[in-house]
Amino acid sequence: MNTILRKSVLGVAGLAFAGGVFAGPVAAHAAPVVESVPVAVAADKPSVDKGKLVPHGVQGAQSRVDLSDEQVANVKAIIAATKKAGMDERAAVVSIATALQESKLENLGHLGDRNDHDSQGLFQQRPSSGWGTVEQITDPEYSTTAFLKGLKQVDGWQEMPLTKAAQTVQVSAYPDHYAQWEQMAADLVTEHWNS
Repeated sequence: MNTILRKSVLGVAGLAFAGGVFAGPVAAHAAPVVESVPVAVAADKPSVDKGKLVPHGVQGAQSRVDLSDEQVANVKAIIAATKKAGMDERAAVVSIATALQESKLENLGHLGDRNDHDSQGLFQQRPSSGWGTVEQITDPEYSTTAFLKGLKQVDGWQEMPLTKAAQTVQVSAYPDHYAQWEQMAADLVTEHWNS
């Protein structure tokens, strides 16, 4: 049995050698073979620590909306302003959830009779309350920076439930409404923080 196996292996090796010798010169004149090399695109981006985004878990039923290109651009502006302010992903989650509640991430101008006092912009900030001029609070970077400045002044905001941190800055008539946007805000930060 050993002899038969050895003869079979040697026979196959001989055929492979002979095939290589005979195919060698022919293959030398053949067109070069170009192999495609896979390129890593997103693998080199650091991932976001999802546990840091929603450290207390979401509170209550969660809401979602489909976003337009303009709303996604506002998400990216909030993230850029958060990074520029030297704050982390959790601050971006709080900011985006707040803007989702206040304006659905639309940079709203004065809405006439439907306006809540003189509230405008992504965060519905009021010039009469000292948030800035109309031009400033309708600038996504400025309004985010103003919101984050208020958030930084809240002692222990990092350990607070999102809705409490947002409410402390915003002083809304509906303080618990921010909570419903936490998961969507965390998903948006996960998607856009490193983009």
